[in-house]
Amino acid sequence: MTEKSPFSPAAGGSPRIQAVPVDGAGYRFELMETFVRIVEAGSLSAAAAQLHTTQPTISRRLQALERSLGMRLLQRTTHTMRLTVDGERCFKRAKELLANWAAFEADLRGAQEEPDGLLRVAVPHAFGQERFVEPLAQFLRDYPRVSVEWLLQDEVRDFVGSGIDCAIQVGEPTDPAVVAIRLSKVPRFVVAAPSVLNGADVPADPDALAALPWLALRTYYRTELALTHSVTGETRRIAIRPRITTANLYALRSAALLGVGACVGSSWMLADDLARGELVHLAPEWQAAPLPVYLTYPHAQFYPSRLVRFAAMMREAVPGLVEGRDT
Repeated sequence: MTEKSPFSPAAGGSPRIQAVPVDGAGYRFELMETFVRIVEAGSLSAAAAQLHTTQPTISRRLQALERSLGMRLLQRTTHTMRLTVDGERCFKRAKELLANWAAFEADLRGAQEEPDGLLRVAVPHAFGQERFVEPLAQFLRDYPRVSVEWLLQDEVRDFVGSGIDCAIQVGEPTDPAVVAIRLSKVPRFVVAAPSVLNGADVPADPDALAALPWLALRTYYRTELALTHSVTGETRRIAIRPRITTANLYALRSAALLGVGACVGSSWMLADDLARGELVHLAPEWQAAPLPVYLTYPHAQFYPSRLVRFAAMMREAVPGLVEGRDT
């Protein structure tokens, strides 16, 4: 007798499974961890090796998770494995839950310890030179037994090898070996010096921006810019011709103030320039995609209280430092 498959096609989505509840929060957590490890490792066998168990065990956990959620998460053939639409959603949410749980554990473990010792922090140049120094100073006042090595660098490739405890990162993390805690997001919009407009009115339509000279920030945009309407959600792509391309925000701002071209910026850096009229907001109802800001650090069984307290301080301080107003 042939066993009937539990999968059935779902219109416009992944095959659905009749949901079967899984008992025990701890077991559900283990299933999520296993699923994330499968995706990051690229195969069930690789995940089994990393988790020091067998491939059949990994397969059973995956099936149990799919049954508990009532949906298929992975499409597998003999040679390939890919996430379904539901699987992509599950993977993203599971990673967030695991990161939050790691932060929760670290907070509890470090809550009763008096922070001390050296904390090595990597910070992007744009934030580390000035913007985040104020909360750093307050952190050191609050915890006089802690000292900090403040490393200005935009990317950390190897936490362990470089001896870095944590990093502030702009943009989505790509390293599966780190815990990533989202701190905030940076709104972005188009600005230029009045001289760039040559006496013309401030353009409201983003298509008019293509005719202007431009400054490009190569990390995020070079020859094309995507802008989204703040009310309708419509997105338009504009081809641009940069006069200057740089990786440094301060160089970008200086060139913008000198009237070399238009650029994409944020209120945390440009608020005073806008208030003085040295820069003007172009196509004010349109914004570039905001950039997420994360605190990242490597997975560990235990986190020192100096890292726990620093993470808590940054979660509280960063939104007010980088979000501001869009205009």
